[in-house]
Amino acid sequence: MNAKGLKDWASSQDLSLSESQFASFSAFEACLYEANEVMNLTRVPKEECWLRHFVDSLLFQDLIPQGAEVLDIGTGPGFPAWPLAVARPDLRVTALDSSGKMLGFLARFPLPNLTIAMVRAEEWGAREVFDFVTGRAVAPLTIQLELSAAPCKLGGFVVPMRTPADNLQVATVATLGLRLEEVHRRILPQSEIERVFPVYLKVGKTPSRFPRKWSEIRSKPLG
Repeated sequence: MNAKGLKDWASSQDLSLSESQFASFSAFEACLYEANEVMNLTRVPKEECWLRHFVDSLLFQDLIPQGAEVLDIGTGPGFPAWPLAVARPDLRVTALDSSGKMLGFLARFPLPNLTIAMVRAEEWGAREVFDFVTGRAVAPLTIQLELSAAPCKLGGFVVPMRTPADNLQVATVATLGLRLEEVHRRILPQSEIERVFPVYLKVGKTPSRFPRKWSEIRSKPLG
């Protein structure tokens, strides 16, 4: 897939993108793979960038409410945060990661609606701030939910980007103040790759003990 492929896909999704937005995607792709030669930012081949980085990041954009405050946990070099911020200027997106290398690259492509936060998610302390919290297979699902629940507002949504292999009905959700509302399954165009987007509604406050320290999260993951 290339810029035309993204344009055709976006049109099929009623997502309007301007020529300047396509130019931003092209510039990001070129810089990403130039930097990747020495920085190891992505394992996705350049010929698959438009599909597996850009379209993949936008595959669920219609689930995000208009004007939402969005948090992307474990953004790496900016996925899905950066494509979402480019394609949806109505959103206010925070890209969170603990890697200075990854965020140093992302900082080369500033956007008025994109904030970069370099911190570990479990140490950040943000609570009840975001309307929509996501992340691209950050960790096993129970760990991702533990990291995602506290920053989400009551009435907001936690929508992790997952695969068909995940068990989405886990007891963790009630413990964290979440409730599974629905599940969206989508196929990446021009492929057989299925993406799964479980939509967890924040129905109660997340207990103050969550998220726990990383050593405890890893050694005693929630069931």
